[in-house]
Amino acid sequence: MDALLKQKVIAVFDIGKTNKKFFLFDTKYREVYKEYITLTEIVDEDGFPTEDIYALQNWMKSLFDTMLLSDKFEITAVNFSTYGASFIHLDENGKILTPLYNYLKPIPSTILDDFESTYGDISVETGSPKSAMLNSGMQLYWIKKSNPEVYKKIKYSLHLPQYLSYLFTGIPLNEYTSLGCHTALWDYQNKDYHSWVYQEEIHKILPPIVSAETSIHKVYNGKPIKIGVGIHDSSSALIPYMRSYKKPFILVSTGTWSVSLNPYSKSLLTKADLLNNTINYMKVNGEAVKSSKLLLGKEYQYQVNLLSNYFKVPSDFHKLVKFDDKIFKNIENNFADCFRWEYLSNQKKPIKTTITQTNFQEAYHQLMMELVQLQIKNIEASKGVNKSIKNIFIDGGFSDNDVFIQLLTYYLKDLKVWSTNSSLGSSLGAAIVISNKKLGAKFLKKKYVLKKHIPFILK
Repeated sequence: MDALLKQKVIAVFDIGKTNKKFFLFDTKYREVYKEYITLTEIVDEDGFPTEDIYALQNWMKSLFDTMLLSDKFEITAVNFSTYGASFIHLDENGKILTPLYNYLKPIPSTILDDFESTYGDISVETGSPKSAMLNSGMQLYWIKKSNPEVYKKIKYSLHLPQYLSYLFTGIPLNEYTSLGCHTALWDYQNKDYHSWVYQEEIHKILPPIVSAETSIHKVYNGKPIKIGVGIHDSSSALIPYMRSYKKPFILVSTGTWSVSLNPYSKSLLTKADLLNNTINYMKVNGEAVKSSKLLLGKEYQYQVNLLSNYFKVPSDFHKLVKFDDKIFKNIENNFADCFRWEYLSNQKKPIKTTITQTNFQEAYHQLMMELVQLQIKNIEASKGVNKSIKNIFIDGGFSDNDVFIQLLTYYLKDLKVWSTNSSLGSSLGAAIVISNKKLGAKFLKKKYVLKKHIPFILK
């Protein structure tokens, strides 16, 4: 096909822990092509499961090279959205020195104790609760202390989004959203690396910092391509909202984790915030995003399975349940907690779960009322004292859960609750961030099937 007739598209690799996705978006950000793969994990030198970085990069390179030869599409740009807290360590020749360590891999307590005895508790300054390898800066400290011979060979340490960009550009870079994602590297008050990073001279192996809006123009396999520097997936999911909605809002991204993201917070985190599972993410310009997380989806699935077995209904029956105001009113009039959590905090909860309802629908409403109470606390933690926020967007797995949405709308009467229907969040954000195009005010309504919800009235 003649090049002039090919459809111009932006390519995005959206790399999750489980699914690896490839998308093509047209000039109006409509998805025109997608491809998925699941890669088998390998183990590191200690036998701990981890990403097979070589299989990942081989899949990416092969797929991209093939798509460049497409008769249908002309790729004009490519970007990368991935999970965070993951480093690739390169020597002076660009060779990978270690496995891509899993962020759930434990760090010996002696290393963590040594760090704290030297530098104290830096959680508040860095917006990063102490989380071992999930604080990717601790990975650098761990390697330096436990494997100094390998550490001496490190020329650059790149977070995963930037490493994937490096595969296509050969240019090592650092980037704000990856740097600011509970890494324990960044001092949010001083807007610079934390002092411990300089004292350990770790800054010497971290490449120059750029905005996620940066792109590199390169001739790749004979084709002129604009290549993005990569972006952390949670921050990427914010971009379509930030670019198209002008009023302050909170985005509640639901799934296994429910994360409430407040990109308008001006205050530093406190110790109380950290104890309340509140952390900082970062916008593309380096400003903080106050974020509170809750293992909502995992708890929900566990409890729904229990209810399905108890009432002897199909495992997917919960998807059919619609909000019933009569059931709600009956429970609300004599409300008492019934469920004991498996994955969430059980403070002030029953010693064991007691199902007092007579059918699945009633028990399901009870469950959702208890879970939504936690979700509201999660939202309030990210919102803080910011009175300018009047809008809340719900996306992800719970956005089409009628009971969840109705309850949130009822309890949050001072906020306008919107649900969105998009599985593209982080990938679409990665495409948008390297484009200079402005999004219209109707973008969310068209692309995300934006729907406003009105609080129900009890009769």
